[in-house]
Amino acid sequence: MNIYDISKLAGVSTATVSRVINGFDNVKPATRNKVLSIMASQGYTPNAFARGLGLNTMKSIGIMCADSSDLYLAKAVYFIEGGLRENGYHCILTCTGYDRESQKDAMSSLMSQHVDCVILVGSTFIDKNNKNNKYIYDAADSVPIMMLNADLEYSGIYCVLCDDYTATQNATLELLDSGRKDILYLFNSYSYSAQKKASGYRDAFELRNMTYDERYYQFFDGSSHDIEGVYNFVNDLYKKGLQFDAVLASDDFLAVGAIKYALRNNISIPDELSIIGYNNSILTNCCEPELSSIDNHLELLCRNLVDICIKTLSGESTPQKTVFRGELVHRKTTVFTDNASTDQS
Repeated sequence: MNIYDISKLAGVSTATVSRVINGFDNVKPATRNKVLSIMASQGYTPNAFARGLGLNTMKSIGIMCADSSDLYLAKAVYFIEGGLRENGYHCILTCTGYDRESQKDAMSSLMSQHVDCVILVGSTFIDKNNKNNKYIYDAADSVPIMMLNADLEYSGIYCVLCDDYTATQNATLELLDSGRKDILYLFNSYSYSAQKKASGYRDAFELRNMTYDERYYQFFDGSSHDIEGVYNFVNDLYKKGLQFDAVLASDDFLAVGAIKYALRNNISIPDELSIIGYNNSILTNCCEPELSSIDNHLELLCRNLVDICIKTLSGESTPQKTVFRGELVHRKTTVFTDNASTDQS
């Protein structure tokens, strides 16, 4: 009998059981009595080691990442793993891919290893059909679940994210206010984060009393490594007669592909074509001209997530959702104007 068994019998998270064991006040009396009653009926007595740590722990945390070769996700894993290691935890990383069944299997595998917490890196683990999120809810009934750049409301789930909606909306507004009217929006995912970005882009037109044109909303069905494929995709749109004076991309690699399109067609950047990426990754300085991009403050998000994780495992009260705002970093692919919308920090 361990803390995981007690949490299941009581129908609460291991963090709640931990708070009862350690005598914290932030537990409802009815819940506390229920946990204590189950512990007594099962003859469960926390040993000194468990009491000192706040729970029966292997000092291990599971990390689920869809694609560790993705620049954004790889950097996030690096920041998170380093922060946890500094706090005495070791990590079990599983790369799940984007298939929902594979993600469920990965969660099941981590739970069977009695990790103290599971961290979901990225928003691809959330499904629009809430029934498909049951595997996350079930896991949260046993251990704390931390989500980076995703939002899912449930007891035991803690979310740290960037306000992708506002960041993308502000970038779109800035392009519109600088005189750009035909803004091509490139995206390559239908994840939670991607949907927020897309909504921000569309709603910006309404704020300026302009009509949003579906033709400029374009999905690139390709790999994040295929920058040449992005070039071909954008170039084909141009050849088919789609005229655009700006490109707003949901990821930096898409924006770099747009830069290739402009250079190969002798289109002046930013005079004739403004380009903005997202994530403010290393790619922004690896191209010419250097790319303007929305900085979602990934390192800050990861540090905050680790801090919440450690405090939660220690039985402290922590916020279940923390939201940061993105900021457009201007480089050589945009023209900054005093009239542009700049309230993004």
